[in-house]
Amino acid sequence: MFDIDLLADRLLLAKVWLEAEPRTTNLGVGYFGASTGAGAALQAAARDPSNVKAVVSRGGRPDLAEPYLQRVTAPTLLIVGGWDEPVIEMNQGAYELLTCEKKLVIVPGATHLFEEPGTLEQVAEQAGKWLLQYLKREE
Repeated sequence: MFDIDLLADRLLLAKVWLEAEPRTTNLGVGYFGASTGAGAALQAAARDPSNVKAVVSRGGRPDLAEPYLQRVTAPTLLIVGGWDEPVIEMNQGAYELLTCEKKLVIVPGATHLFEEPGTLEQVAEQAGKWLLQYLKREE
């Protein structure tokens, strides 16, 4: 079984370190999680939303964070492979529970690990745009 609570705890510890580190203290936090890591990222974003500017889930298992989804306030991007039918359903369910700004992207022709030619590049492009949009520095 997956210990999503432990993974979320570790993300929150990393966030505390980043916020205390002089080189990163003035930067917003963005979480990127793949598969079960996405559940942990969503849980961490809900448990301590301060300074969390964006969340990206790639082929994620947001169902593992279901009790926390309505508390996520950071803009959240869910990316799923078009051939990953069980995970599509999980992400559609999570999308309905999220009350924050959100977007669901289904990458055609991709399976769970996005191993098909060009599909991981599509993930990188979508995730990069999302993170740049919400993590850009405020002057």
